[in-house]
Amino acid sequence: MRAVFHESYGGPEVLQVGERPDPVVGPDSVLVRVRAAGVNPVDFKIGAGYLQGAFPSFLPTIAGWDAAGVVEAVGPAVRDLAVGDEVLGYVRKDFVRDGCYAELVAGAQRHWALKPPAVSWEAAGALPLAGLTALQSLEAVRAGAGDTVLVHAASGGVGHLAVQIAVARGARVIGTASERNHDFVRSLGAEPVQYGDGLVDAVRALAPEGVDAAVDYVGGDAITQSAELAKDPARTASNVDPQAVAEAGGLYCFVTPDARQLASLAALVADGTVRVEVQEAFPLERAADAWTAQVDGHVRGKLVLAV
Repeated sequence: MRAVFHESYGGPEVLQVGERPDPVVGPDSVLVRVRAAGVNPVDFKIGAGYLQGAFPSFLPTIAGWDAAGVVEAVGPAVRDLAVGDEVLGYVRKDFVRDGCYAELVAGAQRHWALKPPAVSWEAAGALPLAGLTALQSLEAVRAGAGDTVLVHAASGGVGHLAVQIAVARGARVIGTASERNHDFVRSLGAEPVQYGDGLVDAVRALAPEGVDAAVDYVGGDAITQSAELAKDPARTASNVDPQAVAEAGGLYCFVTPDARQLASLAALVADGTVRVEVQEAFPLERAADAWTAQVDGHVRGKLVLAV
């Protein structure tokens, strides 16, 4: 199969496209022919070698943790999926080596959910990791109807989905973003505020008593700002810096695969409650360009690879 992989650690320049062995289909695994693969900040962090202390890592590494495609084969113990099913999945394994930037990817049955026909391949490939991160962090802070929820990085890959999920749950959402993305954040159902200096005052102007919950996907000052603005710092969460968020009294969220939750997210996309903003779809051969765009920041929504 063709795949994007790296044989050393570094930036986008280490990526190469070439032939790699087809994945092995285990007893409870599903082989998927990929149509679209999500591009996430964690991908280039893995490429730089930053996660070697968190997961056993092996070179050469095929990048990518989420994908959408068509089931090509199933192991003998698989019951819920069949050849020909259209699926999407957050395919994070217990080691880093066999990722989703490829024509084929194998993952356990628990990684995959059925893709509704109304969801495009690009949206399906972009949704799993970011959508599950958004959903699980909102559940961690118990965001629900009647709450005022602060979402940091509200125009980004995770943030724009978190805004919409929180709104769908009946929350009022205040979202931080650069001024050029304020109209986009409004279109998602949130009240935008400029991030950076003055954020606390800007949020208090909208919510004088503070916010009920806050979720952060950028780190840095946003973690302490969340704690300052939240009525209860225990209802703040971040997926960026476990030590900093713990010191601020909040929760660290690291996304885990969950086929049931993924199916519920796909249903929200299918019925139009949530839209997945795909800024650009790159061919597999331009994966390095996708990484460069992701490293540069300021991506509105998600980037994907069309395989």
